[in-house]
Amino acid sequence: MSKKYKIAVVNGDGIGNEIVPAGVSVLKAIADKYKFELETENFSWGAGHYLKHGIFMPEDGMETIKQFDAIYFGAVGLPEVDDTLPAKDYTFRVRTDLEQYVNYRPVKLFAGLESPLRDKTSKDIDFVIIRENNEGEFVQSGKTFYPDQAHGFATDTSVFTRFGIERIAHYSFQLARKRRSKVTNVTKSNTLINSLAYWDRVIEEVSKEYPDVAFNKMYIDNASASFVLKPEVFDVIITTNLFGDILSDLGGAIMGSLGLGGSGNINPEKDFPSMFEPIHGSAPDIAGQDIANPIGQIWSAAIMLEHLGEVEAANNIMEAIDKSTSAGVLTVDLGGSASTSDVADAVIKNL
Repeated sequence: MSKKYKIAVVNGDGIGNEIVPAGVSVLKAIADKYKFELETENFSWGAGHYLKHGIFMPEDGMETIKQFDAIYFGAVGLPEVDDTLPAKDYTFRVRTDLEQYVNYRPVKLFAGLESPLRDKTSKDIDFVIIRENNEGEFVQSGKTFYPDQAHGFATDTSVFTRFGIERIAHYSFQLARKRRSKVTNVTKSNTLINSLAYWDRVIEEVSKEYPDVAFNKMYIDNASASFVLKPEVFDVIITTNLFGDILSDLGGAIMGSLGLGGSGNINPEKDFPSMFEPIHGSAPDIAGQDIANPIGQIWSAAIMLEHLGEVEAANNIMEAIDKSTSAGVLTVDLGGSASTSDVADAVIKNL
């Protein structure tokens, strides 16, 4: 009997309405090939839903989504909706309520693409950013006081717990064992001398349990420079919510386009469904033109299948993306003229 997976599909806003269907077409093709069943259900949540209903998802949205094996998501946000709301009312809410404490963001150079780093090849650019996804700088614990007065001030408090740091550290070291056995902790504990010194201390303690994995620490400023000058020094990067958010965009840039980056918001224990999305935003300025790059979305599909245990199918998608890029099927952001659907079709053909 074939395996069956229930996938909640959330296009979101902007280009999500083009790249998610492109990704779903690849998922359906790969399911046919590997003889497993994908049952998808679409949900029109996001900023567009907020404009109509005043909320990003229905009151019972979280309970509904818990019935699925995974969430396949595009991007959220529209120019006419306050930019502080999408993260607070959709993305962070899903990540927190479903305990998706691992944000898994791989960086690699696809075949046939040149990195903006002129002398770097696919041998040099191949690492994973593991971003702590439930704590840190994005817990939104803070307040604005007397905003319009001369003595106005605002606070945002970061929260780092031993429990939260230990679990992301164990995940990172275990992942490194499957890769090249190297973990780099990207931190800024020389200036954030309480929160990030504690982060460092706990990660250092966990590292002792993995003597077979090389471990080092790097400050965020040095790490940012190293992404550009010597990306080959990285294998698995463990970092905080804020730093991981920024570094993964820099990772997308050194691959050649933010449109290439896939990611997973993962609950490793599978107590709750994980959510898979490209690293970029909803890009409303190019929406509706069939020119958005779907590769980040398709890569997210591969990460999702790997998480569900369909490793062969996931690897097949990655090979098919490589074949498509090396054949020059590229969207505008990569200097090509292929449409969103052209890329999806090429990937399906190359499966």
